[in-house]
Amino acid sequence: MLIRIPPFFLLLCLLAAFSPWLRGTSQDIQTDESFPGWPSSFDGRPLTALPLSSLEASLQREFPGRIGRFSDGRREIILRWLNRETRQLHASSDCFKANGYRVDAQPIKRLGAERWSTFRASRGNTQLIVTERIYNEAGHQWSDVSAWYWAAQLGRSRGPWWAVTVAERGERSEERRV
Repeated sequence: MLIRIPPFFLLLCLLAAFSPWLRGTSQDIQTDESFPGWPSSFDGRPLTALPLSSLEASLQREFPGRIGRFSDGRREIILRWLNRETRQLHASSDCFKANGYRVDAQPIKRLGAERWSTFRASRGNTQLIVTERIYNEAGHQWSDVSAWYWAAQLGRSRGPWWAVTVAERGERSEERRV
């Protein structure tokens, strides 16, 4: 049986496929000079810079922005600042899985107006509660990397963006608020 595809539908498919190249990205990409610097605190707690892991340092070389690793005394916080959309930003759960953690997705957390994706990561005796979000200064936010990427790719959001990952020790039976 031959299926006949309407020409209008084919045209829409082609436009969708080529839309990232039609919007003209050259004006939207900001240089690294616009990096505002790392914050000195997070959630009202002072941040202490930590050295990047060897994996983070290798990712930093090709990353369109900056990666920083910090502690607030009880949590580890990874900050990624991006000046353009990229496939190099991926969900933190992927990194944890690649490093041998078992990952259990949790419901989205709402902290005021902020939405954070949440998962539990466990490996041996290590139990972590990890939360993550992406946002820009215009007030847009995403708890999912794929949703952020397509919003940015299709011109619905402009950078720069901040991707924040917070990991803290947690017990399986207790839910901690980030």
